[in-house]
Amino acid sequence: MANTIAIFSPKGGAGRTFLATNLAASLARKTGSGKVLLVDIDLQLPGDVAKLLNLKPARSLAEIIPEWKAGDQIDLPRIKEFIQPHNLSGLDFLPVTLHIRQRGLIEERFIEYLCEQLDKAYEYIIIDVGSVFTRISLTVFGKSNLILFIVNPDLLSVGQVKEAIEILQSFAFPLRMIKAVLNRAESQGGVSLAEVRAAIPLEIISRIPSDGKAVGLALNRRNPVVLDNPKSHAAVAIDRLANSFIGSSDMFTVHRDLEATLMESFSAEKIDLPADGGTAALNISASEEARRKEVTKDDLVSRLKQRIHQRIIQDLDLHRLEVVLGDPQKLRELKEKVKKSISNALAEETEGFISSFEERERFIKEMIDEAVGLGPLEDLIADQQISDIMVNNKDQIYIEKGGKVILTPKRFVSNAQVRQIIERIIAPLGRRIDESVPMVDGRLTDGSRVNAIIPPLSLTGPTLTIRKFGSERLGVDDLVKIGTLNEVMGEFLRICVLSRKNIIVSGGTGSGKTTVLNILSEFIPNGERIITIEDAAELKLHHQHWVRLESRPPNIEGKGAITIRELFRNSMRMRPDRIIIGECRGLEALDMLQAMNTGHDGSMTTLHANSTQDVLSRLDSLILMGGIEIPLRAIREMIASAIDMIVHTARLSDGSRKVTQVSEVTGMTEDGHISLQDIFLFKQSGVSEQGKVEGQFAPTGNIPSFFDDIIKRGISLSQEIFKV
Repeated sequence: MANTIAIFSPKGGAGRTFLATNLAASLARKTGSGKVLLVDIDLQLPGDVAKLLNLKPARSLAEIIPEWKAGDQIDLPRIKEFIQPHNLSGLDFLPVTLHIRQRGLIEERFIEYLCEQLDKAYEYIIIDVGSVFTRISLTVFGKSNLILFIVNPDLLSVGQVKEAIEILQSFAFPLRMIKAVLNRAESQGGVSLAEVRAAIPLEIISRIPSDGKAVGLALNRRNPVVLDNPKSHAAVAIDRLANSFIGSSDMFTVHRDLEATLMESFSAEKIDLPADGGTAALNISASEEARRKEVTKDDLVSRLKQRIHQRIIQDLDLHRLEVVLGDPQKLRELKEKVKKSISNALAEETEGFISSFEERERFIKEMIDEAVGLGPLEDLIADQQISDIMVNNKDQIYIEKGGKVILTPKRFVSNAQVRQIIERIIAPLGRRIDESVPMVDGRLTDGSRVNAIIPPLSLTGPTLTIRKFGSERLGVDDLVKIGTLNEVMGEFLRICVLSRKNIIVSGGTGSGKTTVLNILSEFIPNGERIITIEDAAELKLHHQHWVRLESRPPNIEGKGAITIRELFRNSMRMRPDRIIIGECRGLEALDMLQAMNTGHDGSMTTLHANSTQDVLSRLDSLILMGGIEIPLRAIREMIASAIDMIVHTARLSDGSRKVTQVSEVTGMTEDGHISLQDIFLFKQSGVSEQGKVEGQFAPTGNIPSFFDDIIKRGISLSQEIFKV
């Protein structure tokens, strides 16, 4: 297998081609003819290598690419037809292109195939990559065992090399496989060696002095200086560099397969056997063999991740870094730092370079997610089709997708990691979770709602539930398209909002209450002042005059809590046109009813309930359980006077979400009960063979008692929409 050296310089004229030809010539002279190949893949300025060797190739490898694309077998003998020997040094030369017009033929897949074929035939392959980052140059770097950056002792060259290193690190190339050669090292007035070393984080393995006369004569004679003037200072330095490569494994990074490397590492683990070497030793040896057979790739990857995670904690001191999920810029910067650290640690831990770009990128992404993101939840958060994520413990991550709950193959490394992710989510919100406060609500930056509960309350381990908040701005038309309601119901609800009716959106968990409330809020005219009050802010309005209030849990001393009820009372002094409470769960229901009865009409909230009738019972219970001594009849009169409409949502057996009832609160009956009349219903007719719920939305024939009020407001509404 060949040692492949890619020679690159981001600055033109740095001496890249000079070094490539002379290094190849020196290696060929030392190792013998036919063992060193010099490849010219400079697609921007092809032909310079041939000129320095005084060769005039008539053909280039680009000629056979159409054959390769057509599926013809391009084997090593066919490739060698385009290789030209340099008799003076004994190296072989391969031009990939002869002129710039051929560069469009070159593809990454072909370069990968070419490197794999040439790897079988030579001891050393020197590649002049050029001075521009392209997909081709990155492919060459990925197939190399060593990347040599040519740097000159001037600020421009040093700065460009520093930027180039940043680029390679962003593509997960470890620093151990990149080294530097300082060319023209003794230029008068140049940047000092100490300054170069301080500026670029690479090992400088050679310093080639300025030797203008010897180098100039060699160039003019089209002859490598190591052959033309082997005793010159430049030639001696290059020969010394070539010697450092011969028989040295430290200079070259071995390409590894991740799974094979992990298994090899695991097999090398030693066990201590009893000194007597008797039956006990045999039993231990047998059990160890069984253990090794049971180990999976996931187990090995998990071990590797744990080792690398410890390294990057030490490298970057992650315990002290401020990881702010809510600051995209800080998060991007931190991820770049972590990516570089992981790339370097991965190369150290595997003692090589993971050759598969896809496998390397996937592993590093997972590590970044675990180090500064949400770990295995990152991909689930990004999937727009997933509505809920449910983490039962480190080994069980469920999702709801398309209305169905599915167990995913994703896993956390440990329950400690689950706990770390929970803390990472709630820390920017100023909240905490520990044994004294084992439950917490929070939100992600996109508004997704988060609930977490840890031991001792959760017996299965840290539990995390995320109700995702869609990034798309949904409207009533979207609900019509997915069958949540029909156009007539949507138009009627729009008119209810415009006519300032007080509305409760009810339903079970995951039935779509918040989504419907968001869409109803879109009907509020833009000039009105809206105040929203929530436990964990997830409402996403698009109004200019919108004030968001969020409750606050107690601090570590158990003080400082601000409840929804307190925020609601304060909102009354904020001159609201509409008050929207994310969800009524307690005694704030009483304050809301009082506000609705004292001129703050047009307000909305959500409530957990099984039907529109159940909403009335729930409101009774919330107020009575709050310890307020009010007669039940007075509570019901308050409810009947305050609430105009109840919109009930439900999640059906096929996972679809629908508005199943739109009901009006019509007043009190003589026996002290609140009366309702359904305006629209969803009538289920059955279930299809595919398990889809079948049915239709239909009016009940009841006309809202406030129909005349709507007309008086100048809003057009036909009674025809209510007819059966």
